[in-house]
Amino acid sequence: MSKKNRVILVHGLHQATFIMRPLAKRLQAQGFETHQHSYRSMRDRLSTNSARLNTWLETNHNPEQPIVLIGHSLGGLIIRDFLANYPQWRIGRCVTLGTPHNGSICADYIWQLLPAIIGKSYEQALDGTVAPLPEGIELGVIAGDKAQGLGQPILSYHNRKLHKADSSLTDESLANDGTVYVSETILSNATDHITLPVTHTGMLVNREVAEQAIHFLDNGEFKR
Repeated sequence: MSKKNRVILVHGLHQATFIMRPLAKRLQAQGFETHQHSYRSMRDRLSTNSARLNTWLETNHNPEQPIVLIGHSLGGLIIRDFLANYPQWRIGRCVTLGTPHNGSICADYIWQLLPAIIGKSYEQALDGTVAPLPEGIELGVIAGDKAQGLGQPILSYHNRKLHKADSSLTDESLANDGTVYVSETILSNATDHITLPVTHTGMLVNREVAEQAIHFLDNGEFKR
């Protein structure tokens, strides 16, 4: 796969393009051209944000050149919606980082208590109802299992509830990155999946995460 393919980087909820800059620089050092895509994570629905990505590409990208997509958290769900609804683009390989492909328990709690905090990013997105990944897409999924972050109090509370209901649950089955459970990142038709010792936001500045993402873009699998 050519390293000259443009990489579209899509940030997560409550974030902005600058959060993807460290990863973008590491990709650029390996010969990739990058674009840090901006969108309104709370004000607009998933479908609106994926449509705006399509509009940006129509204006700024040669459709003959394949694109590579990397999304963090909610950004990975935007990528899935984009792939499902705009099949005209030539897609290289895709990577998601800490994306809750099966829905987010943390988002469920917030939606019930303070829905304004996640705005329009919940329904048909963080609730786990995103369109299926189209066949033929090579997708690599990176998860984290370092349980630190703003969502940790919610997940710790949920873990206690689960343990009370089933004391046989193992720590491995409840592994999370402080916001998203590893189990929530698993997508049955993804090409490859790897779990690294990083937090939900820390994965964006982690060298090993960047190296694994680049390895997948080059080889269609993670390095083991």
